This record gives sequence, structure tokens and C-alpha cells, in this order.
Amino acid sequence: MVATKRRFDPNLQHVRAVIDGKPTRAYVCTRCLKAGKVTKAV
Repeated sequence: MVATKRRFDPNLQHVRAVIDGKPTRAYVCTRCLKAGKVTKAV
């Protein structure tokens, strides 16, 4: 039995990330940033 319909949504942050070699703004989850899957644009 499921007591509640609680959803665990990802923690998305609007950051400038390097995607396909170009810095673009995108919504990225904090787990991906911490794991190094996405590189932040400086």
C-alpha cells in the first residue's frame, strides 16, 4: 500500500554549462554537477 503520492523531483539548477563545446544555459541536476558529468562554463 502506498500511503502518499509523494514525488521525488530532481534538484535542477539553471547554470551555464559547456555542451557540444559551447557554453549554453541549461537546467542541470546537482547530482550531475557534483559527479562531474557536466562541466560548468567559467
